[in-house]
Amino acid sequence: MNIKQLETYQVKIPLKKPFKTALRTVTEAETIYVKITLEDGTVGFGEAPPTLVITGDSLNSIKYCIEEVFKPIVIGKSIKNIHRLLESIHRSIVRNTSAKAAIDMALFDCLSRVANLPLYQLLGGYRSEIETDYTVSVNDPIEMANDAQDYIDQGFSILKVKVGKDEIEHDIQRIQAIREQIGPNTTIRLDANQGWSVKEAIYAIQKMEQLDLNIELVEQPVKAEDISGLKEVTSQTNTLIMADESVFSPDDARKVLETRSADLINIKLMKSGGIYKALKINHMAETFGIPCMVGSMIETKLGITAAAHFAASQPNITRYDFDAPLMLNDEAVFGGVKYSKNVMTLPNVPGLGITEINKHYIL
Repeated sequence: MNIKQLETYQVKIPLKKPFKTALRTVTEAETIYVKITLEDGTVGFGEAPPTLVITGDSLNSIKYCIEEVFKPIVIGKSIKNIHRLLESIHRSIVRNTSAKAAIDMALFDCLSRVANLPLYQLLGGYRSEIETDYTVSVNDPIEMANDAQDYIDQGFSILKVKVGKDEIEHDIQRIQAIREQIGPNTTIRLDANQGWSVKEAIYAIQKMEQLDLNIELVEQPVKAEDISGLKEVTSQTNTLIMADESVFSPDDARKVLETRSADLINIKLMKSGGIYKALKINHMAETFGIPCMVGSMIETKLGITAAAHFAASQPNITRYDFDAPLMLNDEAVFGGVKYSKNVMTLPNVPGLGITEINKHYIL
């Protein structure tokens, strides 16, 4: 079962509506696809979107890394030695986690097809259905409240609200407007994307607690490198605090876990470099009694399907942020995870269940 061929494709697909966070505004999903083919014709797919403000990866760097660094490592090697292959991939170059994730996905896709199992079953098979939230982009309070109501009307019961773009009082007004619009029963999660200072975060979260806005959790309130600040926010508030950009690697996770600097960790394959390292982060968090969320960048259904297989396979992963494909005007791949409003069902077929790339969006 040796690897015979590796191909890359550049894909671009427009979003239905601009996606706005404290860090960036996105109007179209641009990404690199990887296709690995084994000697017996078995294929596996992977994806790596560029997210310069988070991972530092660009389209050109991803493509170069896959074709010039990783391709010589994997061609001719056996898919059955996947851990050895992935250790070689991770040692071959520092960072470049999105490119590593794309190769990782494709290798795991191939392996689970060879094993004749859906990937989530190969990884543990804990569940086959999960519930995703839907993200409300940061805008003025009225627009955000209307967007929130629209997503609830579409069948979503968990909203992830972006904040941290401007003055702290504006963020509080945004959440007040949303809560007044949607009522008390919908779950609200906040994501500041590093947009607050430590004092701002403590003030804002305590104020929202006093206003009884019923926030489930706040994701990455402070700068990624400020672990002591993250710990201070966690210790000074009653609301759950989740580390996201602070945790790329297992070593990052260890620092957060050992210092009890967060209540949860958000794992993203594009940060960890794929499933191989993501499993290590999750198992480490589980040992410390810290549950995890699995999230994503602005990815197509290919990358989201791989992340969903990983997330569904593990009991310690209790929250899911996989709405990105629903933001796109069309599907860039066929097959994969199926959406029924907020419920995602993993395909009961070998591998990821991706059957084909939509050639219309290949550049």
